[in-house]
Amino acid sequence: MFLNFNLRNNHKIKESDKINDFKYSTWYINSLSLIISIIIVLILNISYKSNLNFKFLLSKTALKAGFSVNYENKDKMENNHSKFQEETKEELWYLEIPCIGLKANICEGTSKEVMDKFIGHFEESQIKIGNVCLAAHNRGYENNYFEKVKDLKQGDTIIYYYNNDKQEYIVEKNEIIQATDLSCLENTKENVITLITCVENEPNYRRCVKAIEKKY
Repeated sequence: MFLNFNLRNNHKIKESDKINDFKYSTWYINSLSLIISIIIVLILNISYKSNLNFKFLLSKTALKAGFSVNYENKDKMENNHSKFQEETKEELWYLEIPCIGLKANICEGTSKEVMDKFIGHFEESQIKIGNVCLAAHNRGYENNYFEKVKDLKQGDTIIYYYNNDKQEYIVEKNEIIQATDLSCLENTKENVITLITCVENEPNYRRCVKAIEKKY
């Protein structure tokens, strides 16, 4: 009886051990599965971030290259635009005298650098309303726009263009003045145009052509 009881107890203990072993095995498997899952998630996360960083670096490099190209294109566009504006400005500001075959662009200033390329505008004079004063070379330079100004006579037409506005003037006088005579540059109530140039072999004198706006 006692032996039988012990056997039963032993049998129960073994069954209990089996159950515990099974519980431990299940816990172990679940724990291991959880750890593996966590490791896999971490690996995937690291891989994903690395992939993002790689893509970011690629995109950043592309953006830098794109920006560089765009910057160069922008510089070219700005240079072309400035050149276009300069050319347009020159075209919109010019002088025409049909009887002597003159048509030339005007630029601000009367320095040698300006007059080597353009008809110069006296900065202190008016641009449109009043006395518009211009100067240019007449010999010895690459561009001698006022070479034939000495041939202008009373009644000849001078056409002045500024910003799409056209003004016609009729020559009133063509005379020689002292180089120190600055009265020809003074502003006037009526619209006039004044052309100034040197006199050959006469450094103390200047040729001055005065023309009054044509009345319609």
